[in-house]
Amino acid sequence: MSASAPDAAARHYDRLDRFYRQLWGEHVHHGLWLDPGASPTQAVRRLVHEVARDAHLSDGDRVVDIGCGYGAPARLWAEAYGAHVTGFTVSEAQYAYARRRTPDGDEPVPDVRLRDILDNSLPAGDADAVMAVESLTHIDPPASALEEAARLLRPGGRLVACVWMAAPQAPGWARRHLLDPIVEEGRLAGLPTPTALSNTVTAAGLCVERVDDWTAQVRHTWTVVLRRLVWALLTDAAARRLLFNPTESERVFARTVPRIWCAQHLGMLRYGRVVARKPRGESG
Repeated sequence: MSASAPDAAARHYDRLDRFYRQLWGEHVHHGLWLDPGASPTQAVRRLVHEVARDAHLSDGDRVVDIGCGYGAPARLWAEAYGAHVTGFTVSEAQYAYARRRTPDGDEPVPDVRLRDILDNSLPAGDADAVMAVESLTHIDPPASALEEAARLLRPGGRLVACVWMAAPQAPGWARRHLLDPIVEEGRLAGLPTPTALSNTVTAAGLCVERVDDWTAQVRHTWTVVLRRLVWALLTDAAARRLLFNPTESERVFARTVPRIWCAQHLGMLRYGRVVARKPRGESG
């Protein structure tokens, strides 16, 4: 992805805003099916709760959410854990939706900002946790976001990231027909291998506690999305107009969904959970 990566990602999500919410709902990320009988709603919330558990989230913690989307994870962390969340998105459509969904009541209200995380103006060492749920690969280079996470974290603070990854030593056919098109169509900066991802987190100044492969637990997401895509194309004239319009650059999304389904089920596209912490004794 070029130096205009934030613009490309913003356009992608803005143009597909209605369609994304139709297929995904408020949580624009994978579900975690630890219970095979879970509903899609239960699965996406389970993933957000697992991220909170990895971050050791507790009442009053200050959290930075990189690429907060429609703000659904931020709202859950605020409501369920009492966290003070500052979320960043470059999508105007996502920002507007998140602002409309500001919760009522006494719980902390997420502060969602329409701003690039690499230009966030937050003080160094002020965050107890930094979350990045499927957002790092939209940032070019992802190492910049990890370095910024390290700056924002207090000593002992934790980074939890859910990251799309490439299989180690993926064969040439998989890169040509699956991984490279997914990068282009999804407006990504690239797909790291698990080892490369761990090395990049370490180079940013964080101590990696673990990198887990959640592919088997999340890939049912794409069966759900593929079914919803087919239903939308059969029943929604607006969706057909968008995805079959030859002048619409984001219509490639219709090809991306089955491509991702194939890539995950063939083991070429992986899904990783990274947990790291900032060493104690270091400031921003």
